Amino acid sequence: MAATAIHKFPQYQYVDAVRWLPQLSPLDRFAVLALFDFDSDASSIQIHSLASNPFSLQPQFSWSSPSRISSLKTSLFLQKPLIVASTAAGSLHFLFADSSDASFDSEVSLPEGTLHSVPASSVDLMDGGVECVTVGEDGKVNLVGVGESNLSCRRLFDSGGLVSYTAARWASSVEFATGGYGFSLQWWDQRKPGGPVSNFKGNWDKKLSSGIVHSIDIHPSRKHTCLAGGSLGTVFAWDLRWQQQPIILSGAGAGTGAGNTMVHSVSESEVWEVQYDRCIKSNTSSTRILPSMICSEDGILAVIEQGEEPVELLAEACAINSFDIDRHNPSDVICSLEWEAVAILTRQ
Repeated sequence: MAATAIHKFPQYQYVDAVRWLPQLSPLDRFAVLALFDFDSDASSIQIHSLASNPFSLQPQFSWSSPSRISSLKTSLFLQKPLIVASTAAGSLHFLFADSSDASFDSEVSLPEGTLHSVPASSVDLMDGGVECVTVGEDGKVNLVGVGESNLSCRRLFDSGGLVSYTAARWASSVEFATGGYGFSLQWWDQRKPGGPVSNFKGNWDKKLSSGIVHSIDIHPSRKHTCLAGGSLGTVFAWDLRWQQQPIILSGAGAGTGAGNTMVHSVSESEVWEVQYDRCIKSNTSSTRILPSMICSEDGILAVIEQGEEPVELLAEACAINSFDIDRHNPSDVICSLEWEAVAILTRQ
């Protein structure tokens, strides 16, 4: 892999999550940071501008959150940047940014207790921002419709606490995937109400029965395949066409994987986020799982390719608890070093 330029920016606050803001113009680039100040017990979402000469990350706008941010996503809604955040208290907030300078324009929210009896574990915004899915450890799955000045919400499913959900990801305008305990994954189709239309249980290894899925990604060209990351450094793919046969990419179960390809372990701790790596050109017609990027509790940011040695981009002394690959410039990656810093990597 080509050389990588790494820039680190101290924040002097705990960094809970980072996301790129959808690009407004080729000349303007912004990042969204979820921050927590231990001294004042204050939480905020900040928009920072990225300058190239000299390379810098400067705070521009700030919004005070009622409690700590537990999940953060960005999208475009009616050509305006949209930020959605769930909090540790259980509230859900939609922040609309101005399309000219990325300043905070307006906010609509749902108070704590409206969607979940415990804080939402994960939220995901549909491309275009018109609908948001929220899932929680209370077993509730909700859909929130987004308007310019109002929100509409409906309960899609309630397991009554028998199943807990910890991650969610849209696959299409009507389908999404969720993940939970025991490395379980579920596939949902709004055209078929009443519960998930397909289930996967991570029972390929008894050691994994207590593992948790923390993150899911779905590639637009491979809608039938869910990429998941979670406990014990585990990264795997679930192909809906082979529903009970996981494709192990890293971590627990490392050894020989599908098709006798070698599985290499890049981490032994929690994998907090996974995303398909759009910077690496791959044969989309191939049956191999597309390259992906992961970050972990033991400070690893790495690229994983099926059957190949992982490539470490960062190895830090603290957890890397989130990252985001820029959709418009996929060679650029922003990640949060939980000990009060943000890193931006540019792959040459």
